[in-house]
Amino acid sequence: MKERFVLFILVAGLIWAVYWLQYRNTIITIIGLLGLIAVILLYIFYSSLATRHKKRQLKKNPQVFNPAYKPLVTVMIPAHNEDSVISKTVDNILQMDYEKFEVIVIDDRSDDNTANIVRQIEKEHEGKVRALVRDKNAFPGKSAVLNDALKMANGEAILVFDADARVDKDFLSKLVPYLEPEDTGACQARKVVSNKDYNFLTRCQNNEMSLDTYTQVNRDSIKGAVELRGNGELIKRKALDDIGGWNNETITDDLDMSTRLHLKGWDIRFIPEAVVYEEAIVYWGALFRQRRRWLEGSIRRYLEYFGDVLTSRDMSIRASLDMTAYIFEFLMPFWFIVEVGFRLLHAFKWVIGKNPNYSLFSMSNALLLLTCICIAFCFTEAIRKALRKYDNVPRKEALKQAIETCAYFLTIWFPMMLFILCKILFTKKSMAWGKTTHGLIQEEEANIQKQQMKESQIGEV
Repeated sequence: MKERFVLFILVAGLIWAVYWLQYRNTIITIIGLLGLIAVILLYIFYSSLATRHKKRQLKKNPQVFNPAYKPLVTVMIPAHNEDSVISKTVDNILQMDYEKFEVIVIDDRSDDNTANIVRQIEKEHEGKVRALVRDKNAFPGKSAVLNDALKMANGEAILVFDADARVDKDFLSKLVPYLEPEDTGACQARKVVSNKDYNFLTRCQNNEMSLDTYTQVNRDSIKGAVELRGNGELIKRKALDDIGGWNNETITDDLDMSTRLHLKGWDIRFIPEAVVYEEAIVYWGALFRQRRRWLEGSIRRYLEYFGDVLTSRDMSIRASLDMTAYIFEFLMPFWFIVEVGFRLLHAFKWVIGKNPNYSLFSMSNALLLLTCICIAFCFTEAIRKALRKYDNVPRKEALKQAIETCAYFLTIWFPMMLFILCKILFTKKSMAWGKTTHGLIQEEEANIQKQQMKESQIGEV
């Protein structure tokens, strides 16, 4: 109810402000929108400079880690209807070369064979892997799953993986040293799509993750509000206890936890050297469902904690300013949509002769078009830089992929923003996990093996 009330006030206030200002002068609102964009660009420029400065400093004075810091790590792998991937995921995780870790595999009310597979994994790896099979009537949501597993965990740190995660052997060895500082509450690894070459959608999702890496590295450089991403997040047990574990009432456990950690004064680090691979979605319908949940969860946590972000005494000023800047990024698309809506109304009035100031109206529309071009250019350039820096994509190919990824973002996020705002305002919050279907890579590999066997049999004949 609080989220709905706060959102109603914000939406009504913005609509009224844009209407009132456009009634006085149609250029004023465009200047305001351009001002907001300018502030965001200045922030991005500042964080980019900070990243370069930090890189130069580390070259002169490399960071020294404590080799004796080896906390016991509990690895949690929640699984809901994941019988096609969970065994290989656990096998991969057990290959990590870190000396001290345990694994808890959780079946969350699955309808397939996941529960039996989880129990079998526990038997096969007795002493190293423990299974938790949740009751069919257990509270829904990934947060509730992790809180149940936390009661069993012995680790001084908790590492969370998705059911399709794949990592290199030195993953934990790279990640753990960054968790040692007293004020560090969590570390997030870089996420990379393992099936990025499958189709247009998977390629764009990988580019999206590369852009996320680019922005998270910049946020980390200024000690800003780095966010957890659910898969490949390492959290200090002391920090978890300080915030009371995961929030069962949220639909995006990682984003909600990120905000609550920052509000309590904990720092979150982003570690691009540690990489976790995951499958991207290959179909539009499933992609929209996933992004709808992500966007709704992100907006809801800002509505829930916005006042705390402005008033928290424990949260650092840098993290507070950083998070406020990102809140404005959610405001900008809605402001743009409202702006266009009222301009269509002005255009209708002009057609019927009730808006005689055509020159002023045309000038403001030209400024709006310029604003759109500016947003698209900056967004495309950021993606291009991310692809060049973190994926080593050649210049021409990076520009091509950046343009198509920008179009992908516009296709998804602007309509999704309107939909989610209406959903929050007029419908009840659902606690359904909304998990992503995994196993497509394994299915594809199995099909390739079958085809190779058939070809070899034909050759023998």
